[in-house]
Amino acid sequence: MLDKIKNYFKPLPDAAPLKDEQVIAKQYKHWRIKMFFSMYFGYALFYFTRKNIDIIKPTLIENNVFTVEQLGTIGFAIYLTYGIGKFLSGILADKCNIRAVMALGLGLSSIINLTFAFIPEVSSTLGVSATMLATFLWALNGAAQSMGFPPVAKGLVYWFSPSERATKWTLWSSSHTFGAFFVAQLISLLAYLKFGWKMAFIVPAIMGILYSAYMLKAMTDKPTTVGLPPIEKYRNDVMPVVKEKSEMTQWEIVKKYVLTNPFLWALAISYIFIYYVRFATLDWATTFLVQDRGFTQATAASAASAMPFLGMPGGIVAGYLADRFFHGRCTQINIIYLIILAISCWCFYKYASTSAFWVTAVFAAFIGFFVDGPQNLAGGVQASRVTVQESVSAACGFTGMFGYFGAMLSSKGAAYISQNYGWKGVYVSCIFACIIAMACISVTWKKEAAGIKKQEEAKKAAAAK
Repeated sequence: MLDKIKNYFKPLPDAAPLKDEQVIAKQYKHWRIKMFFSMYFGYALFYFTRKNIDIIKPTLIENNVFTVEQLGTIGFAIYLTYGIGKFLSGILADKCNIRAVMALGLGLSSIINLTFAFIPEVSSTLGVSATMLATFLWALNGAAQSMGFPPVAKGLVYWFSPSERATKWTLWSSSHTFGAFFVAQLISLLAYLKFGWKMAFIVPAIMGILYSAYMLKAMTDKPTTVGLPPIEKYRNDVMPVVKEKSEMTQWEIVKKYVLTNPFLWALAISYIFIYYVRFATLDWATTFLVQDRGFTQATAASAASAMPFLGMPGGIVAGYLADRFFHGRCTQINIIYLIILAISCWCFYKYASTSAFWVTAVFAAFIGFFVDGPQNLAGGVQASRVTVQESVSAACGFTGMFGYFGAMLSSKGAAYISQNYGWKGVYVSCIFACIIAMACISVTWKKEAAGIKKQEEAKKAAAAK
């Protein structure tokens, strides 16, 4: 039994190398498209089995399934386990094959959603509190959800070279918005058809189980598992950081290139403050507009919706600019985005008004646009550039864990600041958070420059041959 489990998770074996260059080019195109979109839609479905509860909350409250306070406890539980789980799942993903970890995470999350749909009946049968059971299940869901991003990070590094990765990574990152948008549409349709709140968990669960089976059948692991050369060799590119000793154990790799990596620590700390700005502005914008500027609930929600709507293109543009003008380096574009983000936060606070709805919406859109760049680049693309291929999942999981510490900080911190220092204090704190994030990210400036120099030298040496 243990051997079967190990075989399920272990990296897939290398296939016989392909020799024909035309066949290699054709197969690389085929597999890159297949892997990209399999990971894209797979991660979007993780959102279907995580964000569904946020959309159905009003119905859960109306039907006396849970109270607001109980839902708050359930939400805190998934933030906690998801944040810590990201790092642990990253270590696991570096040692395992991509499709196994991702399919298992989505499958487990789907099964948990199925169980969640019948919490009233299950809790009554077991004689336990429905809230306690729900909190336990949603905490488990956080652990399962944490298995989604690390294998994707590994896949993007192994299938896309450093000089193109920022563009491809940020394109993939739009799966967040894609998943969040379409799960809302799905649940709205189910509500319109009067299927009841249970179907908001059952339907995404069925979709997740089916797609996890698809991933096991359709996806592969690294390029070498289908006979293709490593991506850096195929595209005549090099990794910015290369592992020094081939006999290092997984723990030694994690310790050297993640836990004691000062550049990764700088990015992780910056991620706390990037996520603080993201959630302090997004989660509290409607409340600020209603309480401080006299908006109605409907108009406030409408204006604030510009934030996530413009987030997706903001991240994609940041990735394109990093590849197009900075050879894949992320430090410069992150700093530019954070400067404009700080200005946008202040302008949103200063000029938001019921008499200037479109001005309010535009500055909300600016916040969404310019926060998504650093969010996608700093903890993902940039983290992959300051560590080795063999630890990229752990590195991205590490920064992701710190990001969700920032999310938890924004929930409690912004509430405390607004009560004691007013809404001006909240937006001033966002400006200071941007400044701290910039200071941390600037630590990687020379490190990334050294990586680019190494890449240019390797290309010149290859051309000379």
